[in-house]
Amino acid sequence: MSDAARRLNALVTERSVIVCCGSGGVGKTTVSAIFALAAARAGRRACVVTVDPARRLADSLGVQTLANTPTEVEGDWPGHLHALMLDTKGTFDDLIHTYSRTPEQAQGILANRLYQNLASALSGTQEYMAMEKLNELVESGAFDVVVVDTPPTRNALDLLDAPRRLTRFLENRIFRALLFPTRVSLRAVGLATQALLRTLSKVAGAEIVQDAVAFFQAFEGMEEGFRTRAGAVRELLADPTTAYVLVTSARPDAIAEATFFAEKLAEREIAPAALIVNRIHPRFGPPVAPSPAGPSGPLGALEANLDTLNDAARREEGSYAALAAEVEPAVVGRIPLFGQDVHDLGGLQRAADVLFG
Repeated sequence: MSDAARRLNALVTERSVIVCCGSGGVGKTTVSAIFALAAARAGRRACVVTVDPARRLADSLGVQTLANTPTEVEGDWPGHLHALMLDTKGTFDDLIHTYSRTPEQAQGILANRLYQNLASALSGTQEYMAMEKLNELVESGAFDVVVVDTPPTRNALDLLDAPRRLTRFLENRIFRALLFPTRVSLRAVGLATQALLRTLSKVAGAEIVQDAVAFFQAFEGMEEGFRTRAGAVRELLADPTTAYVLVTSARPDAIAEATFFAEKLAEREIAPAALIVNRIHPRFGPPVAPSPAGPSGPLGALEANLDTLNDAARREEGSYAALAAEVEPAVVGRIPLFGQDVHDLGGLQRAADVLFG
């Protein structure tokens, strides 16, 4: 087993969270599934979470559908492999039930039109709920390792910042101004808040403002629970048992995205644990004997083709060399370009054999 394979095996046997990040189209979903599969083959209880609405993860694992709760994938391995696809609103609804003081309070929020829009359309909601689902799975104690397949790179940065943004929102003066009337009486509200509500009514309509006030009335007392949970998620993302894996291909645009993400992680004082370069052209050796017909003979043509393929492989290696040096001492894993896309469990196992030895 190579040194890279040993170090990658250590990731799936020793870490409790693995966050796979990268640009779109580099096979990040597949790599996430490969890591979870490798953990199950090592005897661990693994769960892979995708926030990608496409069916690629379900297809590659050979299951019909994925829900917002873990679905076990059957296979011949000593551990357990589960997968789920994030349901943003379903996860948000679960949080409302968790932090509501009474069933009536929860129902009031869930039925509110403003909440229904927030839960499905507010920027950053999906990212925060992905981190909430991650935290929920870790705290459940049902899994030894949770692997997260994130959105494309810049959205993944939103995902990492989501808990902090939620905390800032809860501490925002406008939020507190809207929450304050529910704690006293709209008649006792200060002039500034009354002016704010009148302005909002003129711009957005009185009905929307009424929905907003009703929402904040229902939300009263729950903000502390959300704030505490956001802090727990931040701690989890910064915990030494959480590993960040950069996934890229040898395409220049993918390398640029991965480099950007590595720099942003460095700003957060987070070092990537691994760099996985996917779909690499393999290298081929020279023909075993010289061409009997000279350079124009059949072996000569084969040798020319092999030289062309090897040149492509060398160019690819050079394209990610600088990135590999930048993320040192992260281990670099390489997955070759297979004859066909990895789209089933057998393909995942072949890729895992290559990556993890």
